[in-house]
Amino acid sequence: QVQLVESGGGLVQTGGSLRLSCIGSGSSIFTTSAMGWYRQAPGKDRDMVARITTGGTTSYADSVKGRFTISRDNATGTVYLQMSSLKPEDTAVYYCKADKLRNGLPWVWWGRGTQVTVSS
Repeated sequence: QVQLVESGGGLVQTGGSLRLSCIGSGSSIFTTSAMGWYRQAPGKDRDMVARITTGGTTSYADSVKGRFTISRDNATGTVYLQMSSLKPEDTAVYYCKADKLRNGLPWVWWGRGTQVTVSS
């Protein structure tokens, strides 16, 4: 079964840290895909938090620059998100996403999400 499984979410106080993990299984395609983290708060759109290519190029939302770090293990198709100096506005469901072009067409796979709650 092809899937992305997130873990590491939870409840943390303002200023605290969490490390999210996302592992792809069921297909080697995750090892050759760009991977990223997105988040969705209640009543809001799902927005990109951070993204990393297979070559290690990273991009971040302005709101998390300097606080979050994305990394990946290409051998296992795992992507991590180290979150520090967390704020209540970081509270959301965090989703892992893998994407690439296959035969010129976009291929996208989403995980089911993990809840992150930051208390004030």
